[in-house]
Amino acid sequence: MLNYIIRRLVMIIPVLLGVSIIAFSLLHMIPGDPARSMLGNKANEAQLEQLREELRLNDPYLVQYGRFVTSTLQGDLGKSVKSNNPVGEELKNRLPATMELSLFAIFIATVVGVLAGVIAAVKQYSWFDNLSMTGALFGVSIPIFWLGLMMIMLFSVTLQWLPPSGRLSTGVELDTITNFYILDSILTLNWTAFKDSVTHLLMPGIALGTIPMAIIARMTRSSMLEVLNQDYIRTANAKGLASYLVVFQHALKNAFLPVLTVIGLQFGFLLGGAVLTETIFSWPGVGRYVLQAILGRDYPVVQSTILVVAVMFVFINLLTDILYKYIDPRIRFD
Repeated sequence: MLNYIIRRLVMIIPVLLGVSIIAFSLLHMIPGDPARSMLGNKANEAQLEQLREELRLNDPYLVQYGRFVTSTLQGDLGKSVKSNNPVGEELKNRLPATMELSLFAIFIATVVGVLAGVIAAVKQYSWFDNLSMTGALFGVSIPIFWLGLMMIMLFSVTLQWLPPSGRLSTGVELDTITNFYILDSILTLNWTAFKDSVTHLLMPGIALGTIPMAIIARMTRSSMLEVLNQDYIRTANAKGLASYLVVFQHALKNAFLPVLTVIGLQFGFLLGGAVLTETIFSWPGVGRYVLQAILGRDYPVVQSTILVVAVMFVFINLLTDILYKYIDPRIRFD
């Protein structure tokens, strides 16, 4: 196991190198001028040229890339072109918000998706099977931005049950320790902030978890149907074991490996792909931050954010592979 983990960690190096090259190159191919974005359309060419020299945007491509890689290896992610704040500090403040939202979304998606997939497989061709798979089809097809707006209209504007945006209501105070608001409210025993942060998390979390929920439900059903037709399942039923033991202890355990793969991949996608959800619900996370950076041609922010998300994605995949061993002891990595 240790040798496998070391090999995977070594393989991260070329992956991150490739990601950095692609991200750096694509950003410099995008039309637009960061200097123009900062100074506005009224700036003259002399002012623009002076700012480009200050930001070293006129340096050759390889010089700029080498400077980016060198500073990154030293732990310096650079400074934002727009705000002049260190990118590392900005990500440190915003990444917990995205992780909290993504964890909640994948938790909802996993619980609901796995249960729906299991029941649909056990009750194949029943009304629940048809209804859940139709719902899964709609879940994959519905655009998140439309679903988010409809949820705001219904639950915030019409029913006034949930807040429409943000992480915490105005006037609610919370002493932040980790910047995970729910965790911080528990650690500080601030139950008012806990309730408020949960209500703010519900709508964006459910909206973000809709597509993973549908994918997990379909994968669980497909994997369960394959396992339920195996001989050992028929043997377990013939021995008179309780149905829930056969389904959850024998069938689901053996069908869960492909489901776990999907959960790991979807969680990685959520961390880097919550742009629309964070924008609609004004969630102060990494997705909204990088969208604003792209629109403002803020190269250091976009490059560093992509690299950080890539690191997280790689480690999530590694953790998923390690969990295989504990779900199925027959798996060998050496």
